[in-house]
Amino acid sequence: MTPEEKARINIDRLLEVAGWQVQDLNDYDPTQSLGVAVREFPLISGEADYILFVDRKAVGVIEAKPEGTTLGGVDSQSGNYANSFPERFPHVHLPLPFVYESTGAETLFRDLRDPSPRSRPVFAFHRPETLQEWIHQQDTLRTRLHHLPPLVTTGLRECQKEAITNLEMSFAEAHPRALIQMATGSGKTYTAVSFIYRLIRYGGAKRVLFLVDRNNLGRQTKMEFQQYITPDDGRKFTEIYNVQHLTSNTIDPVNKVTITTIQRLYSMLKGEAEYDPENEEESQFDHGPADARPMEVSYNPRIPIETFDFIVTDECHRSIYHLWRQVLEYFDGFLIGLTATPSKQTLGFFNQNLVMEYLHERAVADGVNVGYDVFRIRTAITEHGSIVERGFFIDKRDKNTRRQRWEQLDEDLQYSADQLDRSVVTPDQIRTVLQTFKNSLPILFPDRKWVPKTLIFAKDDSHAEDITHICRDVFAEGNEFCKKITYRTTGEKPEALIQSFRNSPKLRIAVTVDMVSTGTDIRPLECLLFMRDVKSKVYFEQMIGRGTRVISPTELQSVTPDVNAKTHYVVVDAVGVCERIKIETRPLERKKGVSFEKLVQSVAFGVRDPDSLSSLAARLSRLDRELIEIDRKQIQTSTGGKPLKQIVNALLDAIDIDRHTEKAKEMFGVETPSDEHMKKAEEALVKDACAPFEVPLFRKTLLSFHQKNEQIIDTVSEDTMIEAKWDTLATMKSRTVVDTFRRFIEENKNELDALQLIYSRPYGHRHFTYEQIRQLADAIKKPPYHLTTDLVWRAYEELERSKVRGAGPQKLLTDIISLVRFTIGDANVLEPFTSSVDRAFTRWMQQQRDQGRQYTDEQVKWLEMIKEQIANSAAIEVDDFDQTPFHQWGGRIKAYSLFGNELPSLLADLNEVLIE
Repeated sequence: MTPEEKARINIDRLLEVAGWQVQDLNDYDPTQSLGVAVREFPLISGEADYILFVDRKAVGVIEAKPEGTTLGGVDSQSGNYANSFPERFPHVHLPLPFVYESTGAETLFRDLRDPSPRSRPVFAFHRPETLQEWIHQQDTLRTRLHHLPPLVTTGLRECQKEAITNLEMSFAEAHPRALIQMATGSGKTYTAVSFIYRLIRYGGAKRVLFLVDRNNLGRQTKMEFQQYITPDDGRKFTEIYNVQHLTSNTIDPVNKVTITTIQRLYSMLKGEAEYDPENEEESQFDHGPADARPMEVSYNPRIPIETFDFIVTDECHRSIYHLWRQVLEYFDGFLIGLTATPSKQTLGFFNQNLVMEYLHERAVADGVNVGYDVFRIRTAITEHGSIVERGFFIDKRDKNTRRQRWEQLDEDLQYSADQLDRSVVTPDQIRTVLQTFKNSLPILFPDRKWVPKTLIFAKDDSHAEDITHICRDVFAEGNEFCKKITYRTTGEKPEALIQSFRNSPKLRIAVTVDMVSTGTDIRPLECLLFMRDVKSKVYFEQMIGRGTRVISPTELQSVTPDVNAKTHYVVVDAVGVCERIKIETRPLERKKGVSFEKLVQSVAFGVRDPDSLSSLAARLSRLDRELIEIDRKQIQTSTGGKPLKQIVNALLDAIDIDRHTEKAKEMFGVETPSDEHMKKAEEALVKDACAPFEVPLFRKTLLSFHQKNEQIIDTVSEDTMIEAKWDTLATMKSRTVVDTFRRFIEENKNELDALQLIYSRPYGHRHFTYEQIRQLADAIKKPPYHLTTDLVWRAYEELERSKVRGAGPQKLLTDIISLVRFTIGDANVLEPFTSSVDRAFTRWMQQQRDQGRQYTDEQVKWLEMIKEQIANSAAIEVDDFDQTPFHQWGGRIKAYSLFGNELPSLLADLNEVLIE
């Protein structure tokens, strides 16, 4: 069979599964189907491979090429056929609008009615019904995207306006993929709902697919749609359009938005009737095997490629753009990615089309996020492990049943920090960390009695269980105070626990592994405690992002009564997670579905492909971390003296191209090895690496330790705290913030009115206006400074704690006056502006009494209101009496009746003395 014949067979098959009847010219019978594809149709300029007829009218053309042909230059030929269709035959219009080029393995499509017709790859052919529907539309989708109405910006943050505007510009330019990077907590989902509404309402989108990482985020997303009030209509989104969160493998055709996980979508494309919802509950973020073979997809007539016009992926796990790539590329639709932490692979998938980059630093400067400080806890056992001398009794606990038994040590037990909470659990290490955390709370959150909402990250479910029980004991609290929220939580549903953690004042501390590490929104969270390490940069940033969300003081006080406002959050690092360099990880594990026993056996029997060797190295490395020294020695004996780490490194060398080169140079004595040299070197490395697995004793020993599922409970060792202090990097960051603020003042002291007034002499000439203060507060947010009042205040708390009074700024613009005064040396202490105004007012009232001036109770009440106005706005004018709160007490007329003609001079006096 020639490549051209093979291509024709494949094209015929693709047309037929998409609902077309493929016919020869002489057999043309339009009654057989709505859509007929006629082969070898004669035209003025030649013979078209296929002409597409819908309801007896020609609508398009297919130019077929042999498999393997590049289609880049074929568009002129197919375009020529579309233009030269004979006018005497029924057709929709000329040129025929729908143009395909195909090899059967690759297909390109363009609609000549688009503003700038551009070929795009499609997985298969569109159905006849779809082309008929498009013909009857006045404009194409891409034309409509050129003419979207101006964005209604009511209720949108600046970053959201920018993201939507830039995305729509990308659509107008017909870019098929676009990536939006917005910091966690900046409103990505709300942004998505906003642009989806516009795409449906004004772009005429038929249906939008919204992909989430797991089911609880799907429910959260659906709630966002249900709560969204449309800016031009006033009704809620779901009152106008149907939104479906898939719980079965059926897409309801009436829905405009379909929310699901990519796992379920893949199941549907494969034609499976049902998919187990349990498989959608656990996060796959950062756990997918990035190097695994991509999932293959075949055309499914029940879900044609035109089912969705737009596909939104919201913080889906990184493997979505590799492992599940074909699932995403199945649909002929625009792809929009939403993320706070894009990896290089993500950027590559979206063709580097980053239409919005809104980083955490900008979000903090804009007040959309809060920043964080790092507090480091170091303990002896966390850092170095421990030794239990022989003769002591230890507990051994089954990881699955948690049943324990006693055993007396007949030799010393030594374990490292890496083995903690995996093969060895030391309750006192957990207790020491938690006790240190508890003792440090007055430093972390001064003047607070309530324990802030805290999320603890554990290594696994068993570790989380231990932390939960010990935490309750350390804080001397009941079960409602601290709870475990993991996928293995029994009794209460994890989602109900998350809701309780979000809204209940009783639940102060939650312990999780990764269920709350990505995507989940818990705004009152003020503290993250890491008791596990994280090597992936993207995953770590996702976890850190849990604390960054802003919350109104009222909402926060409903769960944490003694807090004024959420100005920042604290990351308590008990394992050094913030100190280690993070990488965009590519896991060694590439055969997650293969058992350890089968993997070992297959290598022993000669299966030596890179995926098998890489996965085996990953499993052995994990096993080595769980072993104690006695176990390691036993394995080493079974190998004839080779440590397990050496075997792991040999496996990695066997699949390392650089090591192949070194080995080839060594074996053949050449500087530039040939392909044959490289092949023989690789074979030699693989043979050496796999030799131990051919020894039955080694295999049996490995399997026995792998099946061993016990943890040692070290109740003998006592841990000690080494240090608990603010992180050095946090101190350096604070110093940088203060230096930047000083530079801002110096560079702008002659430019901004408020700074000029603060620098001016004498005090009596310092008459601020609220507009001047607002201008000053806005200026520090802008590049190159990117500061906020909160950020500078917390930096001073870190660096000069003894000189900082009060619990921080009260979210008043006037606090910036206190910061400037303290920075330039005009004030010896840093305190909220209201505090200095209160003190000056008390002093002024005493002076009035000393001078024999007595005020009535009603006058004092008004003087108090005047004082509050100055504290909030830095000044008061007579016109202010027409505003809240004065007007409700009689306004300007009442003020004059109380103070008479002295009112203007009284205000001038208070403006001067209270600002001092």
